[in-house]
Amino acid sequence: MKVFNLEATPRTALGKKASKALRQSGLIPVVLNGGEIVTLPYAGTLKEGQKIVEISNGRGLITTDLTVSLEAVRKLIYTPDIFAIELTVNGEKRMAVLKDIQFHPVKDTVLHIDLLEVSDTKPVEIEVPVSIVGHAEGVKAGGKLSLSMKKLRVKALYTNIPERLVINVDSLGLGKTLQVGDLHFDNLELMNAKNAVVCAVQLTRAARGAAAAAAAAK
Repeated sequence: MKVFNLEATPRTALGKKASKALRQSGLIPVVLNGGEIVTLPYAGTLKEGQKIVEISNGRGLITTDLTVSLEAVRKLIYTPDIFAIELTVNGEKRMAVLKDIQFHPVKDTVLHIDLLEVSDTKPVEIEVPVSIVGHAEGVKAGGKLSLSMKKLRVKALYTNIPERLVINVDSLGLGKTLQVGDLHFDNLELMNAKNAVVCAVQLTRAARGAAAAAAAAK
């Protein structure tokens, strides 16, 4: 993945009122998830913006509340590309990926961003865009290629995740489908249902007519 550099500031004022005030000033509330899992009660010292979210069995997860400017994340949000994010907070660099974005239901403005901290030892799940290459046999026979899944969810170390999942469809015949279970990528685990259809060559009216004419001529 390409690397996106992002500067963030710790956030200590939480709640709806504080978040609204941030947005009005061109800032976006961010939560960095995926931090250290600790035993409760926690005896260590939390950094500015950090808090502990209780998960289960006397354990908690350290998360970090941050703010970023809309201008700084515009190219991260409004793009089909995926990035590894080099996040700088008070001079400290941490790697993350984009987990979720919450948009206003009417204005479509950005309300909140969730990031997931990553490392080169712990696999993460993320959706990766699909890129189709080749000329399907079924298209040559008059069919129409359709892409049903523009993204696939993968599980891997972030260092092994590509910018695109490239799928060659040269051998895809007329009326045939390519399912998730048919695909394989090195160092990646596909998390979608194995029988989910990624792409297919559909029979067109012209192709059906040609097939009928060929059958009648025999």
